[in-house]
Amino acid sequence: MRLTRDMEAVPGVRRAAAMMGTPANRALLEDAGLLAAEGEAAGPTDLVIAVLADTREAAEVARAAAESAFSARRAAAMPGVAGRPLTLASALKALPGATLALISVPGAYAGAEALKALHAGLHVMLFSDNVPVATELELKTLARQRGLFVMGPDCGTAIVNGVPLGFANAVARGRIGIAAASGTGLQEVACHLAAAGEGISQAIGVGGRDLSDEVGGLMMERALAALAADPETAAVCVIGKPPGAATLAKLEGWIAKLGKPCVTQLMAPTGRERWHAAATLEDAALAAVALARGVKPAPVEFTAPPGAVARLVEDAVLPMRANQRYVRGVYSGGTLAYEALGILKTRLADVAPGVTGGGSGHRVVDLGEDVFTVGRPHPMLDGTVRREWIERESADPETAVLLLDVVLGYGAHPDPAGEILPAIRAATLAAESAGRHLAVVASVTGTEGDPQRRSAQVAALSAGGVIVMPSNAQAARLAALIAEPRA
Repeated sequence: MRLTRDMEAVPGVRRAAAMMGTPANRALLEDAGLLAAEGEAAGPTDLVIAVLADTREAAEVARAAAESAFSARRAAAMPGVAGRPLTLASALKALPGATLALISVPGAYAGAEALKALHAGLHVMLFSDNVPVATELELKTLARQRGLFVMGPDCGTAIVNGVPLGFANAVARGRIGIAAASGTGLQEVACHLAAAGEGISQAIGVGGRDLSDEVGGLMMERALAALAADPETAAVCVIGKPPGAATLAKLEGWIAKLGKPCVTQLMAPTGRERWHAAATLEDAALAAVALARGVKPAPVEFTAPPGAVARLVEDAVLPMRANQRYVRGVYSGGTLAYEALGILKTRLADVAPGVTGGGSGHRVVDLGEDVFTVGRPHPMLDGTVRREWIERESADPETAVLLLDVVLGYGAHPDPAGEILPAIRAATLAAESAGRHLAVVASVTGTEGDPQRRSAQVAALSAGGVIVMPSNAQAARLAALIAEPRA
């Protein structure tokens, strides 16, 4: 990632990537237009360095930057400081009491490393993506046999015994347990719980495919059983993608055995659930709070008074041209992107069906998808790709609203608002010079305890002219109101 940043910092370089030559990585490079004949011939142990530049001179400067990075000598170790372990075995010698391994290697190798950890008696948080579903099934079957957890693959967030893992937020210990796919949905719910004065007992990420019929909820069943047995857990949230039909039937049985109030945010309510099915992540958090406190849950549309919301809409709409009619969502969080897309679909026509950024009408892009991060850091780590998409979407004369998420946490960029504010300012100024008004609506997922401090991020965005809403769901609803067809 650092190598890619060094190369892309060269003037005239449009894209750059440095990736191992595995078949999956070569496919990603090809999709990104970065695979030349030399890269096609690369093997899994070869490092492919690709540069797309305006001129040969710029490409040569980028190559020199890469060679310089490779030739730079590592800083000598501090006297008396042991070297970093290079294998699981050496790590266990250095830390024999470890109980969990966090694995973040390319997906082609992640399964082998996870197997080593499981055979060593360790729980696994599998941060890696691009892990074959057959490998996931093998790992989770072995974990169940050994009484262990495999969180993931593509598990970005978990909170275990008060310890935040991956892109987790600073939240207090408390009485609400979460079993979730693992990413920004878990973060959004945890942060709303914290804002409501509640804490997390455990937040267990199971991976986005766990509730598919191919995997069958192997880790969701274990997670729910653990939360049911946990005396510190008073209520449970289940968050994820819609389950497969067979897994849904099993999930109903697992939730019935909880013996505790349960909230789900993963499927359309059927009216026969023995739990509370929430429409949004914010509603899921608030419902869990209500159930833990013994009161009836109530969904939230907007927390601001109707008059205040109407003024926000009016102030945004009045300066716009008549042809400005579309919402363009530029997201770093996949679950948040899907939630925004779902809300837009219920309120607007001509909404693109997925989060690839395609379509000529209302659209949302999840820039955390593999195709957008070829050789680049995730947008929660580096704002480069987000700035590019903000520029692209705002340049469309039919764009009325830019809809954004800003996600905080221990693993995220130290100043995510600061990373995208220059692009937002440039976009709004360019629109003004063209006689247009561009509304920018965002939400911030985080807490005051996070390293970035939520209030500081909100203040920075607000000072930059961004309308900051209390939740992703409220931000999407406001964007839809601004973009509603006008007479």
